[in-house]
Amino acid sequence: MPADPTPLWVPSEGTVARARVTAFTDHAEWVSGRRLTAYADLWDWSTSDLDGFWGTVWDFFGLPEVFGEHGPVLAHEAMPGSVWFPKNEVNYAEFLLTGRPEEQIAIVGVGEDGAATELTWGELRRQVGSAAAWLRERGVGRGDRVVGYLPNIPEAVVAMLATAAVGAVWSSVGQDYAPSAAGDRLGPLGAKVLVTADSYLYAGTRHDRRPAVREVMGLLPTVTDVVMIPRGPDDGRTTPAEGPAVVGGTEPGGPAKPLTKAGRDQQNPYIFWGEVTGGEVEPVWERVGFDEPLWVLFSSGTTGRPKGMVQSHGGILLEMLKVLGLQLDLGPQDRLFWFTSPSWVMWNIQASALGVGASILCYDGSPTAPDARRLWQLVAEHGVTLFGSSPGYLEASRSTGLDPATELDLSALRALSTTGSPISPATHEWAVNSSGGLPVYSISGGTDICSGFCGGVPTVPIWPGELSVRNLAVAMDAWDPDGNPLRGEVGELVMTRPLPSMPIYFWDDTDGARYRESYFEVYPDVWRHGDWITITDRDSVVIHGRSDSTLNRHGVRMGSADIYNAVEGVPEVAESLVLGVEEADGGYWMPLFVVLADPEGELDDHLRDVIRTAIRTKASPRHVPDEIHQVAALPHTRTGKRLEVPLKRMMQGADPDTVVQRTALDDPDLLEPFLALARERAASRQSG
Repeated sequence: MPADPTPLWVPSEGTVARARVTAFTDHAEWVSGRRLTAYADLWDWSTSDLDGFWGTVWDFFGLPEVFGEHGPVLAHEAMPGSVWFPKNEVNYAEFLLTGRPEEQIAIVGVGEDGAATELTWGELRRQVGSAAAWLRERGVGRGDRVVGYLPNIPEAVVAMLATAAVGAVWSSVGQDYAPSAAGDRLGPLGAKVLVTADSYLYAGTRHDRRPAVREVMGLLPTVTDVVMIPRGPDDGRTTPAEGPAVVGGTEPGGPAKPLTKAGRDQQNPYIFWGEVTGGEVEPVWERVGFDEPLWVLFSSGTTGRPKGMVQSHGGILLEMLKVLGLQLDLGPQDRLFWFTSPSWVMWNIQASALGVGASILCYDGSPTAPDARRLWQLVAEHGVTLFGSSPGYLEASRSTGLDPATELDLSALRALSTTGSPISPATHEWAVNSSGGLPVYSISGGTDICSGFCGGVPTVPIWPGELSVRNLAVAMDAWDPDGNPLRGEVGELVMTRPLPSMPIYFWDDTDGARYRESYFEVYPDVWRHGDWITITDRDSVVIHGRSDSTLNRHGVRMGSADIYNAVEGVPEVAESLVLGVEEADGGYWMPLFVVLADPEGELDDHLRDVIRTAIRTKASPRHVPDEIHQVAALPHTRTGKRLEVPLKRMMQGADPDTVVQRTALDDPDLLEPFLALARERAASRQSG
């Protein structure tokens, strides 16, 4: 990392003056009586005075007009176990839909075929009111669960908001999940209602999901109502020929329990979406305690049973207003498009942009069908002002030679953002230049907090491959193993004070043991997230990768991201993965796997030398791997993360089914080349 790199982007005076965080800073100066001349001053105040900061967020974003003045803010500070705003009742959906312009567009839905639908704020409010009334008729109320098995469509947002409106708890997974994976997540919740769709279009193929829906229904024994959103050619009203659908599951060895409802039978057990949302009903909001559950989000589940993270109405609402309104500078003039799915936390964050008055775009389709221009085309065609994607998508755009700013009309676009993995300096630079010099905010956070620990803000420069700032009210630091803060050195990402969006508990974790084990075992009472980071002298942040997948060669810790940045700067390489494998005889094996940009290309000795030279030059000689292997593609989690830890365990001889949940992967078949290599090495050790 250069001592003093040149910024990729520097805000103009006009950008700083117009930024919502500037207006917030002025208000915070008046509230706090402190001089807040720079973002660093605002961050210091936000982390030292949590009561003052979050109370100011409440007031600045207009919560008093909806819920009244706030009472005590942080009544009890503990991690875990903080108590926020104990005297206030709120409703997340009520705030999102109150006081919005009836005739303006709130949600745009676009399919892979380009077909678009629009929901105005008035129509969105009407559909949410109708769906909420239907839920109440079906006996769904405060604390009950409603689950979704859905594509990324506007109806999914309506279902979530209607669930929140009645005080029930929402959870969802995308329809690309296999039924067993959906059941693993949604089954334990004891839901009353399942909302689903008959099909989705991806990469040019319409996937009939009715057989999968039937399987999911059998894995949700408490569900009594299934709402079907017709999307296929026959509107989903015919049932596949696998036999009668079953709602409510089956007793082991016993008969199926049919859905008994007037006008329904086992051949067609669904309530159709139009019946649920067709009424002219004004929403009735069930206000709940600030810390009462809003939704359950799930960890990736690659290495074990997915963690069900329960987050609150009030905590999510305030955190979303902060991160979307202040860090990302979104407001009523904006349209947010993040390529995501209902399985990923970014879906929840995108939906929450309604709370700052922004409209959102829901895209249901492949990001690269017919080619990598697809998402950029959506940005241009639909007036997107903030475009969110992943480093992988930006790298795919770069590697195919796209120049979006010259090929498309991006005049509405104000900024880009990326998350899911660290962005390489080369890709970061390309994204800024190819978007016409716009800011590209890299964000690092987690499903765990439904937000970012660090990212960007429109008043601070952006440096290549770095995250410009620690987010407001995130008391984040880099610590050594003894709990000492580090600057300019690699340390563990910790959070020393609570955030309101932290899980209030994990589902099915009655004594809280799994929650404490996940974050608080290494440093008591301090959140350890599991990432290696460096906080620079500019107060920016560099993410080096997961601390549980750290490379530790000859006693020196190294981040895998440093190797990826070097390797993926080689034009012939599309993606890479490195493992650090501690072997039983005390040895240490560090293989690198590469996917070539040309699918027909071959990894020869010359290219191996080019890769080694790039690593030696851009990282260090110590980072150079022992071996370099070519693979056709890398397996990922469904949110695009590399499988460093599970693959390392397999190379050490672990049974694959004990270290990775295959249903949590984008393509389980891609494990095979790694398993073959692991078997080959095991056989070699035995024969030796």
